[in-house]
Amino acid sequence: MPVFTSSTRDIPEARDVPRHVAIIMDGNGRWAKQRLLPRVAGHRRGVEAVRTIVRTAVERGIGYLTLFAFSSENWRRPADEVSILMELFLRSLEVEVGKLHDNGIRLKVTGDTSRFDGRIRGLIESGETITASNPRLTLTIAANYGGRWDIAQAAREYYRRHPEALADGAPLEPDALAPYLALAYAPEPDLFIRTGGEQRISNFLLWQLAYTELWFTDRLWPDFDAACAGGANDGFARRIRTGTAAVRDSERKTRAQKMTEDSWGRARHELLKTVGQNNFTTWIEPLTLAEFQDGIARFLAPTNFMRDWVSRNFAEQI
Repeated sequence: MPVFTSSTRDIPEARDVPRHVAIIMDGNGRWAKQRLLPRVAGHRRGVEAVRTIVRTAVERGIGYLTLFAFSSENWRRPADEVSILMELFLRSLEVEVGKLHDNGIRLKVTGDTSRFDGRIRGLIESGETITASNPRLTLTIAANYGGRWDIAQAAREYYRRHPEALADGAPLEPDALAPYLALAYAPEPDLFIRTGGEQRISNFLLWQLAYTELWFTDRLWPDFDAACAGGANDGFARRIRTGTAAVRDSERKTRAQKMTEDSWGRARHELLKTVGQNNFTTWIEPLTLAEFQDGIARFLAPTNFMRDWVSRNFAEQI
């Protein structure tokens, strides 16, 4: 399994195309309601939108696409709607796995699948096995998934494998927990998209979205097409370019400050040797770096000799 660097520890590499996109596909029911159609029509149209976005991800060179299909909270919906969603999930697995495999796409399903019907679990297992070595795109379907569940199950698995950690009472470090998260096989998302107008992450990838760019749109999921995905991608690229420039500017300022502070220390040492202890104690030692830079002519150049000496040795810092 590849090892990916966490964005909470290192600055992510700047790129115009996100390596990993995560999407909450919201708005199927409202799409159907606007058209006086049953909710199932919106869910079926939503499946078509998934096909479009998977194709778009492949065309754009995105390596990982994670779709929030069914949250752990979705069981609270009316029983008939849940039944329809499960049936759509089953049919999609039956029909789509072969197409994914033919196009070099790896399928992963993450979440607590134990609650699903045995037929669905079997199709998940076979689909993941068939497509396991496909390199073009990793498509993850988050089903019966919740971010809190993910962190809890990772902690349970960590302590199951490291029972000594409980005995010695050592603190649990984030880097130790990360390999046991449900999406440990993927880099953290670079771009998060939520359709349907809501602006929250709804218990989705709570750990992984720590430094992800967030993109919210009023467009309902069945209407989210390649152009919408392109707009989100372009917005991501603009933010990353702006953010990268700011980071580089900050790094330059930090380096310049470090050089200035080093030079100030060097200057104090050399001036002590040049002007003697009494003059140094009286005129130089009390000065801060800012005062040194601002008042060099006034405090440190009473003679032509001192002006020439300062100019030769510290002109670039003044």
